[in-house]
Amino acid sequence: MNISQYTSEFKYNLQLAAPVMLGMLGHTFVSFIDNIMVGQLGTAELAAVSLGNSFMFIAMSIGIGFSTAITPLIAEADSSNNLQQARSSYKHGLFLCTVLGIVLFLGVYFSKPLMHLMQQPKEVVALAIPYLDLVAFSLIPLVIFQAIKQFSDGMSMTKYPMYATLLANIVNVVLNYILIFGKFGFPEMGIVGAAYGTLASRVIMILYLAILLRFKKRSARIVKNIKFFVLDVLMLKKIINLGSLSAMQMFFEVAIFTAAIWLSGLLGKNPQAANQIALNLSSMTFMVAMGLSVASMIRVGNQKGLQNFLELRRIAFSIFLLGILLAVFFAAIFFIFHKNLPNLYVDLNDSTNYADNIEVISIASKLLLAAAFFQISDSIQVVVLGALRGLQDVKIPTVLTFISYWVVGFPVSYFLGKEKMYGSFGIWLGLLAGLTTASILLFIRFNFLTLKLIKQKHELT
Repeated sequence: MNISQYTSEFKYNLQLAAPVMLGMLGHTFVSFIDNIMVGQLGTAELAAVSLGNSFMFIAMSIGIGFSTAITPLIAEADSSNNLQQARSSYKHGLFLCTVLGIVLFLGVYFSKPLMHLMQQPKEVVALAIPYLDLVAFSLIPLVIFQAIKQFSDGMSMTKYPMYATLLANIVNVVLNYILIFGKFGFPEMGIVGAAYGTLASRVIMILYLAILLRFKKRSARIVKNIKFFVLDVLMLKKIINLGSLSAMQMFFEVAIFTAAIWLSGLLGKNPQAANQIALNLSSMTFMVAMGLSVASMIRVGNQKGLQNFLELRRIAFSIFLLGILLAVFFAAIFFIFHKNLPNLYVDLNDSTNYADNIEVISIASKLLLAAAFFQISDSIQVVVLGALRGLQDVKIPTVLTFISYWVVGFPVSYFLGKEKMYGSFGIWLGLLAGLTTASILLFIRFNFLTLKLIKQKHELT
């Protein structure tokens, strides 16, 4: 096997993926800064943000997962130079994401009473509810932004959503600092201030990206003068079929991480705060894999449009290899610095909460050891899933993700995560089991499907 046939693609893969990675990392970095700022207020506040965001993660997984249906449709239309198909995919995708954003906001807003039924710490619930009201409303601009972003990614214009995200992140950090701590004459709002910062930054993201794409020649011919409410039922059905299954795939994965937050809450506020630290650090490295997943979706979608399945397979494997190499690097960082990284999140000079903070650091450092091991399987599963979405293969992968996370992963988390077993570390062993199962099953599916497509084309020629 000639390894250079894969490594030769690394440069272009990174060029395509890097803006997506940086945009997503920027977004997660703001969450990292949020957590550090909120962590200075106390472990109850950090746990409250974790609990509030657990509801948001579920809604966001559905919104973001649904919007990914737009990228392969645009990539296929772009490579075959089908302007009408591209305009139709963009318009119908934007319409459906706008409706979905409103539905998700209402769903989260009216689900708040569930917090009282989940046996979470009372002081945490009291802080989480006002935070969640505002953050839930920000789902509407977030899902609309995702529709525009996925269109831009599908056109291989991945750097523009990155610019929008980075600008929004700067606004978010500044507003958080002012509103959480009450600087420059503003009232001290605590975690509600963080929610205001999030809402404002998400509105700015939409405005910036939508205006930018209207003035770029490549995208203007598609995004200008669309008749938003003149809809084609067949196109709506196509995007709903693709998007709903993609949303379910992301939901199954995010939901098990959300279950980990809730299971941690049953152990107490300190295990829940420690879980939030490990989750936040892991999500940063996951964004790198997500960037490669988008590159995988775009490049596989392009080759599908050209019907070049041998090249499609070679390019996909080059992205898989790059994902594994980067994941091994991150795993090493987590393993080496597992005792140091949690210190960033708590104030060890706070004598009142010193005992709580020491316990949080101790638990989080153990969780980072589990996180180090699942870097590799997490990277493989998300990059392969991107390639399968590029092929517009969503039904079987949806079943495979459900089996991986809820038939394998969750029972392990639930059983090993009890206080009498391994506690928080047991919960994360379940996450590791689910991600490893997903990476194996999804790779088998991609390998089978591409070999089948190559064979079918060979028989026709």
